[in-house]
Amino acid sequence: MLQDLVIRLDTITDPAVVAFLGEHLAQMRTITSCAESMHALDVDELRAPEVTMWTMWSGDEVVASGALKDLGDGHGELKSMRTAPQHTRRGLASKMLAHILFEAEQRGFQRVSLETGAEDFFAPARKLYAANGFTECEPFGSYVPDSNSVFFTRALT
Repeated sequence: MLQDLVIRLDTITDPAVVAFLGEHLAQMRTITSCAESMHALDVDELRAPEVTMWTMWSGDEVVASGALKDLGDGHGELKSMRTAPQHTRRGLASKMLAHILFEAEQRGFQRVSLETGAEDFFAPARKLYAANGFTECEPFGSYVPDSNSVFFTRALT
């Protein structure tokens, strides 16, 4: 059972967070059919100055994560959205997404975009983004068209 949930700004130094993110990368490698189509950031990339990372905790357990990468010109990219497999379908991703969108607005971003997989595994994520005002779009930033990827964007007010 989940205890009170807390979202923390994260510097990715806690071993539990490093392990959680490592599990994310390992899972993405097994699901994504083509290595060139896997765009998850590793721990070092998540520590880059243009990336802000948050983790959600229940007691001493990391239960979700999400990051916002500043692409410049008021455009942010959602990265590393993950819910611990044993805690899916409990609204944690929705809470993390709402937190990140609020932070993006507070920072003056005008748009947030993301890339997610086209595989069936990612269907719940695509549904979450669509339910939260994201619409499919063309590749952005350094992305190129890829049949294994779906791109979304949302304007912020």
